[in-house]
Amino acid sequence: MGPGLATEVLVLGCGIGGGVAALTLADAGVPVTVVTRAENATESNTYYAQGGIIYRGAGDSPDLLAEDIRRAGAGLCHVPAVRIAATEGPALVERILVDRVGVPFDRDASHALSLAREGSHSVSRVAHVADATGQAISAALVGVLRDHPNVSLLTAHTAVELATPAQHSRDRLSVYAPASCAGAYVLDQARQQVICCQARHTILATGGLGQIFLRTSNPAGARGDGFALARRAGARVVNMEFVQFHPTTFFHDGAARFLVSEAVRGAGARLVTADGRPFMDRYAPEWKDLAPRDIVARAIHHEMRSHDLANVYLDLRSYLPADRIKERFPNIHRDCLTYGVDMTRDLVPVVPAAHYACGGVWADEWGRTSLDRLYAVGEVSCTGLHGANRLASASLLEGLVWGYRAAQNILRDRADGRAWQPGDLRPWEDLGREAAEPALISQDTVTIRQIMWSYVGLVRTTRGLARAVSELGHLEREIGDFYATATLTDDLVGLRSSAQTALMVAEAARANTRSAGCHYRE
Repeated sequence: MGPGLATEVLVLGCGIGGGVAALTLADAGVPVTVVTRAENATESNTYYAQGGIIYRGAGDSPDLLAEDIRRAGAGLCHVPAVRIAATEGPALVERILVDRVGVPFDRDASHALSLAREGSHSVSRVAHVADATGQAISAALVGVLRDHPNVSLLTAHTAVELATPAQHSRDRLSVYAPASCAGAYVLDQARQQVICCQARHTILATGGLGQIFLRTSNPAGARGDGFALARRAGARVVNMEFVQFHPTTFFHDGAARFLVSEAVRGAGARLVTADGRPFMDRYAPEWKDLAPRDIVARAIHHEMRSHDLANVYLDLRSYLPADRIKERFPNIHRDCLTYGVDMTRDLVPVVPAAHYACGGVWADEWGRTSLDRLYAVGEVSCTGLHGANRLASASLLEGLVWGYRAAQNILRDRADGRAWQPGDLRPWEDLGREAAEPALISQDTVTIRQIMWSYVGLVRTTRGLARAVSELGHLEREIGDFYATATLTDDLVGLRSSAQTALMVAEAARANTRSAGCHYRE
């Protein structure tokens, strides 16, 4: 059995979506509990966002931004979501990130926000903090949350299961009530106890799923927890086949792959082969190196496969002075130097890697899911904004806008006077009797990643997807049996999430026989 707590709003995740939602609610006087599986609350997908966040450029307009979003999304974007982001986003950047949180965005000589151009953008409109925008946003946002009297921040706590009355109430008659969420069961990693966190409203903001692939730009926590939590609770999950692969992650044998921001190409870098020959002109004559990410990633994949290459290269040395490279991209320059590559003198080896989930937990214009009192914001959600392929730097914007809108909807719901009191939920009972062997978890994790990379990667085939669904289905069942008998740990929760999320992606990819955006059937 485990202890419990009750809170007005439970936020699962501490990136820009969850953080902005929590701050907006806390500023309005609402008690909020924020949970993150990481020991450091700044550790999230947001932290690793290098390029920046969409703002408003010279000669820009909501219509122009909306057109760019729809073009990148291969025409499959949800029009109301695009309109919301394009009209409300830039003002919220200023009101929340600049004025309320104090993110130190780069400024030009006139002290206006310095704006960069990235792939598929018609104008320069991306606000940034050098090449570490996500770090700056995370640090500022978490700092404000830590000091807020209405926020309780629980680090090293892993969401194990969403609490739904139909599944977890002591009252068996609750199964007849409308589907809803009443909080979550959360593992306190240090005490190895599961807490029942009951909440009037729950916000799912757990980030992405890149770690289900062999190559990814995502941090260790992006293993699909939120997608699996929502699916098990009965929430609607859509568009899971649309996983965006970032064209340029640093390639070095034995090295962790880190992102080489699209802003590098926005600043003038070209994708080239080892002899310095640019090749994007042949794949996207109009946009060249600033084409949408799905086109650039597949072009790189084709070059590598056609010429039996391990990687391609980014050439920045030929297009920008050394001092400008160091000033604009200090962190990428430093990270490359770690592996003996100097961006000011050398070509930078890069390969595509899994980067962003464009699908996810269905959420409406206010972040509401198909379960009453459950919201989803950020990468775990699917508002339809990104369609089949995300526009560069639109991820932070979506998290900001929908984090704020979810909070506004919760405030209205509370003002309507809907009664709420903690329900009679069952405490968690850990049935595990044996230790979860790290070697088994590690091996199964590697197997999932290899299957996904081989069969559900950049280019997909009918036969490969059928193989993936078969192998992942078998593995998911075995892991389920393992989960039911082993003592609960964060790694075991992550393995189960990875298996279930990978199967969702593979099944969606097999079901969709039409190529679109980042889902490409060969």
